[in-house]
Amino acid sequence: MTSTRKKISLLLPIIFFYLISFAQPKELSNYNVIWHTQSKNSSESMPCGGGDIGLNVWVENGDVLFYISRSGSFDENNQMLTLGRMRLHFSSNPFAGKDFKQELKLLEGGVVISGNNTEVNLWVDVFRPVVHVNIKSPKRIDITASYENWRTADRLIKGAELRANSYKAPQPFDVVMYKDDVQALNGEILFYHRNRDDKQNVFDYTVDKEGMSSVKEQMFNPLANNTFGGVVKAKNMQFVKTDTGTYCNTFFTSWQLKTKSAVSSQQIDIALNVSQAATIDVWKNELDNILRDAAANSSTALQKTKAWWQQFWNRSYVMIEGKDSFVSRNYNLFRYMLGCNAYGKWPTKFNGGLFVFDPVFVKSNQPYPYSPDFRLWGGGTMTAQNQRLVYYPMIKSGDFDMLKPQFDFYLNALRNAELRSAVYWNHKGACFTEQIENFGLPNVTEYNLKRPADYDVGLEYNAWLEYLWDTVFEFCQMMLETQRYEGRDIKEYIPFIESCLTFFDEHYQYIAKKLGAKAFSEKGEYIFYPGSAAETYKGAYNSTTTICALKVILDRMLALPDQYLDTAQRSKWQKMLQRIPVIPLQMINGKTTLAPALVWARVQNAEAPQLYPVFPWGIYGIGKPGLDTAINTYQLDSQVIKTRSPIGWKQHNIFAARLGLTYEAAALTKEKFADGPYRFPAFWGPGYDWSPDHNWGGSAMIGLQEMLMQVDDKKIYLLPAWPKNWNAKFKLHAPYKTTVEGEVKDGKIVNLLVMPAERRTDVIVKIEFVSQTEFFIQSKEPTK
Repeated sequence: MTSTRKKISLLLPIIFFYLISFAQPKELSNYNVIWHTQSKNSSESMPCGGGDIGLNVWVENGDVLFYISRSGSFDENNQMLTLGRMRLHFSSNPFAGKDFKQELKLLEGGVVISGNNTEVNLWVDVFRPVVHVNIKSPKRIDITASYENWRTADRLIKGAELRANSYKAPQPFDVVMYKDDVQALNGEILFYHRNRDDKQNVFDYTVDKEGMSSVKEQMFNPLANNTFGGVVKAKNMQFVKTDTGTYCNTFFTSWQLKTKSAVSSQQIDIALNVSQAATIDVWKNELDNILRDAAANSSTALQKTKAWWQQFWNRSYVMIEGKDSFVSRNYNLFRYMLGCNAYGKWPTKFNGGLFVFDPVFVKSNQPYPYSPDFRLWGGGTMTAQNQRLVYYPMIKSGDFDMLKPQFDFYLNALRNAELRSAVYWNHKGACFTEQIENFGLPNVTEYNLKRPADYDVGLEYNAWLEYLWDTVFEFCQMMLETQRYEGRDIKEYIPFIESCLTFFDEHYQYIAKKLGAKAFSEKGEYIFYPGSAAETYKGAYNSTTTICALKVILDRMLALPDQYLDTAQRSKWQKMLQRIPVIPLQMINGKTTLAPALVWARVQNAEAPQLYPVFPWGIYGIGKPGLDTAINTYQLDSQVIKTRSPIGWKQHNIFAARLGLTYEAAALTKEKFADGPYRFPAFWGPGYDWSPDHNWGGSAMIGLQEMLMQVDDKKIYLLPAWPKNWNAKFKLHAPYKTTVEGEVKDGKIVNLLVMPAERRTDVIVKIEFVSQTEFFIQSKEPTK
């Protein structure tokens, strides 16, 4: 249990009743998802979770089923494996009648299934990794609880199925998914997967093929000895048999527990452990400790979990009334899904998070007839431009504790990223690429082993990813924002941010000296070439994304309180800031617009990095100089217009909101938040990635927040792009430990509460700058 978990756990009993009585908007319960019919398959599942555990819960043919996922379940191939499937069967078949009900209770964090007066309550302990199933029946029934596992034998991974792991494509050797260990002992079922140290694994392979073997012993390796699994325990149940079957094209074996005699109530607990334990016995001892801790806290665990969800919902909320209320409903449903991995060791993955289901049901242009472990874009592979969209909305939601897994990902990989620079180029600084493994090296297939013999060994030979190093700064920005918003002590992040800055300082001097006689331009500025503006503008000279990232991060570093940087550090970063070139501009139809770079060689992808000065970097926007230039870019640039879409990671809704383009922002946000193609409304995708598409949900959340409130240091702009017909209640977080809470009625703010009260003078409501944006709201309808 982390120290954050412990502190919150101790405080929750004190504040529990206060939160219930005074703080939480009653409207949240209106967003509970309720189904009155059973589901057809796993794609019609409902998310449930807490801490760092996710369950996909559904009822099919009278049985309650749920997949179990937990943060960090990376195998030898760096595939993120689902821990298994549970099936509950009842002799009375209680869910066959017309009174069937399955409900996600947001305020409590759990799922309740009922029918014929029988009730199944599923919930996950936020403070310890245990899944709880509580069953009650008015009459005594027999219950069978089956643990189902499809990894019962080693098997080759071939073809497109390789895209679920870090190999991604066929290799010169067989890629094997190794079997799990499952055993039934003393009326319980133990299951686990332990990574083999004597087998081929992707960490060793990547280190070797990317020329890092000389420093391998110094490197962080999250796959070594990684062991994940758990135990199913249930009093008054006994192991009866194993069986086999097939679900959605996947063969499985089941281990079945059955009540010793008919019962009217039954509790089933599933304790989980993920650990790089030195031995399997150490791992089992850790699991035993989890069970003992759960037993010692059994009388208070549910109350504390409910209290945690209460304070979670009290941190922030957006509640829209009327016909567009689906926008805020799905906003809150997706935020719930993010809350299920609040305390994970690893970040919530953009491509499904903890809630992937059988891939054969993913509504894609091609079938994926693989096991429930499958997801496109890998398990341990992280993609920065996608991941950042999952985590940005947590800042204004006040979910600062939930940022830790994403920050820790980069801190853990820092040493490996610094070793890259030392080994390849003999200079300092951390080199983070766009698509990287959970150990900080580029994905080996994206790195590309079919490369010219004389090609720089440190570079990815990849048309999309080459020279794309600046995306790490968005996570540096989030780290800095926690200091500004929350007042968090960020000393542990300063060396990381400085190392990222050092890489750009030293590497672009290194490149310039290789290409010519001088390290800087005639103006004494950096020469950012070759570079990249996102994955789209390649071979870029002075990429706008790089310039903006460095300018903002350096400005923010220099603005930190004195205790964070000494005089020498401040002098170094001030000097670097003075060498940053200006943001490139260009003319379109006689109007000044933002350019993606000074020049570029080709357009490779479908992004609009020329608007990154608007988001994420906030250099242009409401109340700032050059707003007309940014709006011209949004309205006139052919790449921006061509790529405008609500799908997946597209962020035009955010651009429109930050520019005060209310009509555009509202239209795109409604499309973003429209119900997904699956039964659960916030299961979007696959978009460009996978289902449920978490960067789809994250970008939608950011856009809605920006429509409602924007900040510029101490200035707080309310309703900068908010439709007059959207009445709402809201609570969001602003810098300097500030919360802004109130209601919107017919385009006006009422019942405004700003805490602390002295920050009320920093609030600017839309009417005060409407003349600056009104023309653009009315003059152009959104381009589809």
